[in-house]
Amino acid sequence: MQSPLHPFETELSYPAALPPEAAWLIGGGHLTYDDAIAANQQAQRFGLPCTTVLRAEFGIDEDLLALATADHIGAALIDPMQDPGDPALLAEFDPHAALHCHLLPWRRIGEETVVLTSRPDQFPLHLDALRAAFGNVRMAIASETRIRDAVHAPFARLLANAAEIRLPASDSCRHWRADFAMAALIIFLGAMTLAIGFVPSVVFAVLTLWSVIIMGLLAILNLAACIRVQFGERNDTALKRPKRLPTITVLVPLYKERDITNHLLERLAQLDYPRALLDVCVVMEESDATTRATVDAATLPHWVRALIVPEGAIRTKPRALNYALATARGSIIGIYDAEDAPEASQLLIVADHFANASPKTACLQGRLDYYNPSANWLTRCFTIEYASWFRVVLPGFAKLGLAVPLGGTTLFFRRDILEKLGAWDAYNVTEDADLGMRLARHGYRTDFVPTVTEEEANGHMWPWVRQRSRWLKGYAMTYAVHMRHPLSLLRDVGLWQFFGIQMLFLGTLTQFLMAPLLWSFWLIPFGGTHPLSAVAPHWVVLACTVVCVASASINLIVQWDGVRRAGKSWLMPWALTMIAYFPLATLAVYKGVLELAWKPFYWDKTMHGVLMPKPRR
Repeated sequence: MQSPLHPFETELSYPAALPPEAAWLIGGGHLTYDDAIAANQQAQRFGLPCTTVLRAEFGIDEDLLALATADHIGAALIDPMQDPGDPALLAEFDPHAALHCHLLPWRRIGEETVVLTSRPDQFPLHLDALRAAFGNVRMAIASETRIRDAVHAPFARLLANAAEIRLPASDSCRHWRADFAMAALIIFLGAMTLAIGFVPSVVFAVLTLWSVIIMGLLAILNLAACIRVQFGERNDTALKRPKRLPTITVLVPLYKERDITNHLLERLAQLDYPRALLDVCVVMEESDATTRATVDAATLPHWVRALIVPEGAIRTKPRALNYALATARGSIIGIYDAEDAPEASQLLIVADHFANASPKTACLQGRLDYYNPSANWLTRCFTIEYASWFRVVLPGFAKLGLAVPLGGTTLFFRRDILEKLGAWDAYNVTEDADLGMRLARHGYRTDFVPTVTEEEANGHMWPWVRQRSRWLKGYAMTYAVHMRHPLSLLRDVGLWQFFGIQMLFLGTLTQFLMAPLLWSFWLIPFGGTHPLSAVAPHWVVLACTVVCVASASINLIVQWDGVRRAGKSWLMPWALTMIAYFPLATLAVYKGVLELAWKPFYWDKTMHGVLMPKPRR
């Protein structure tokens, strides 16, 4: 449908540098001259079309901008949602390519194929590919949102299925067989029962010694990380600002969020980054009426858009991220969770760091912290754990040259590398840890940047166990996937990183699974006799006791260093109570292991908005 024309009554005498769309909007009374000049200056500084700046920074309606563009270049303006095109044409071009290039093959008219675009300035870049597919083509204009919606309307299921299997099967856990896992678990438990029945002391001794060795090695690694992180910290204040800031897409997956959405929008609005370079995508599930109603009731800023993910074989966060990635505009992809409160300067820090980093730096991980540490004992302990993990252990591992699992939020990727690696494993319930391993296997680095995102600490016992069981279940699946071919993993990462992966995944799982055996050493300080004394020399029991005490002391040092770095030194005394905190993880790991043989892809949802934050200072 041809757009109506709005010719100017008189010739405009604005500077030639002023984009025609801006002049058109001034003539129609939609924009002031001063705003047009300011928008044009920003567009030149950012390297963007003026229409993008007018939309994001000045709130000009997207359809009105499309009309202005169509009018000044003499092209037709078409709404493909009201006047649908031929789906067969889009299928020939590939819906993913259409979303990436902001193109929509619409209809054949005579000897020509009409192709809609929201970026006429980039249309010539795609002409060769379009002509190869369709022959003669003619350009028409549609807004970016109309094109995106028109692609999703007929191909939503196809795009959703592609999101589920984007990662090659050889790198994914999607073929995990719960029935095989159940059979293996039954056989293992049966064998252990027989062994305990015949030689209980031997079984106890072997498992106890294995647990102590693993605990000692993990403690040594944590101490090495703590020492290494004290030296050579990068001074990010000296980083050079890139000449041209990149466009950053921030994906925010939401599920069953009723109370958090308005708070989330308030926090995102505090981000100190040019709105024209910020593409925030709120991702929701088709069946999630709760979140969709909440988002529909909110007024989304012009730089925030909502995306609905169709139902599929599974419903997981990584599947939603894969689906949304196809619509992203940015060269950097960031991830936030629903309850996140990022620092205002965070995106500027990310842009600066990527501009100064090695091309092998594919990912930046921010520091995660909690805004409700004083809510109760559990939130205090959770805050101590996060402080030591994200400020000491993981940065130390990275400096030691070890592979690091990623946190699920405040992650930023170079988009080209993320897509090259197949993005996320839609079936892995700790997709972040898996992606961290794949980055390491392909020779890429993860840097930790000095910027904080605050989250809501889980302050209720059973929800904490459920959340941790999902994490540990994902650790087990990630380890199983990457150890399918141990020699291949060893060749990819080298002996040192291979050892680190064993400690990180196998060691963590072993420590929690075998924790009751380690607790038995607390009998000795209280005058009891350790069961190991019946089958092992006294010096072995003494050595094991020393390892346990030394490991607990090292963990305490790491925790104290973490809370000091987080500016929460008042939590130091509470670190002494962590001995009562970690047994919860033992309960969680048993739950997670059982789910591997029952419902491996089940995403145990963590409820947010239970302990809301105070206003940030």
